Amino acid sequence: MATDRSRAVTNPILRATAALLLGAGLLLPATLPGHAASPQPAPAQSPAPYALIFGTVWGADNRPVYGVPVKIRLADKKKAKWELISDHHGEFAQRLPAGKADYVVWADVNTASGKPKPQVLVHIENEERQDIGLHLTE
Repeated sequence: MATDRSRAVTNPILRATAALLLGAGLLLPATLPGHAASPQPAPAQSPAPYALIFGTVWGADNRPVYGVPVKIRLADKKKAKWELISDHHGEFAQRLPAGKADYVVWADVNTASGKPKPQVLVHIENEERQDIGLHLTE
């Protein structure tokens, strides 16, 4: 009978099974209520509400334009609060605080003397996405 015991201990499948059961038994008390365990991570907080302005800069040939500086400001302010650059698809996106507000979005490009820079007035009511296009004339 001594040989049967030694075979059971040396059997790799039985050894692995015994190790798994032993490991599970050692971990079990740490997961039961009332036992000291490592602190659980805090539940993920939902992100703050926001609005989104998504736009495309279009060239005079009606193709998207890469690398155009785009600025955004509140309509009642003079200075830009956000500055972006259009990507390879001519696109840009900016998250804004949710809530009722008006924004001016413009392409910061050189224009002919006396011509205004391409700009769009965007009205946001709450959490929403507004899609716009900025069209360059030259």
